[in-house]
Amino acid sequence: MLRIVSLLLLLGLTTTDEKLRTNSGQITFEASVPAFEEVTATSKSGNCVLHTKTGDITTEVKMTTFKFRLALMEEHFNKNYVESHRYPKAYFKGRINDFNFFKLSPIAKSFTIQGKMELHGETKDVTMQAQIRKVDNGVEIKSSFILNTDDFNIDIPAVIKTKVSKQVNVRSVFTVK
Repeated sequence: MLRIVSLLLLLGLTTTDEKLRTNSGQITFEASVPAFEEVTATSKSGNCVLHTKTGDITTEVKMTTFKFRLALMEEHFNKNYVESHRYPKAYFKGRINDFNFFKLSPIAKSFTIQGKMELHGETKDVTMQAQIRKVDNGVEIKSSFILNTDDFNIDIPAVIKTKVSKQVNVRSVFTVK
């Protein structure tokens, strides 16, 4: 009888929704235009929660945690473009298609993630590609996608429109445990 109860408990533990998380994910964006100053920034404070049973995934990042090579770019980014004082965070909530936690291995596998991105007070559907693999004590999720500043009502002043791309390349790396 004890063995049956133990087996039922073990089965119950493997089917419950476990959440893996981190608050030190790296998110980098780049909006450079050839022949002009590099426009790139990185945050090492991205939050991510992965539901291992469903493949649901949520991320958020404080806009003021993005660091630029030049302090003036960082100031303009926060004050004029993303207006961090009004919209302090960016959020993503979605699902990893065909996700099966138990089939992950140390060799990265490609997945498609679909969801909604909220940035600068606007919400848009986003689809991205990700490389996901098991690592020591967790799961590594590397993704990349492109955001268009017009989709999020981020105005780029006419004076620098030729120096900053409206197509922003975003890369993220989260190791959730």
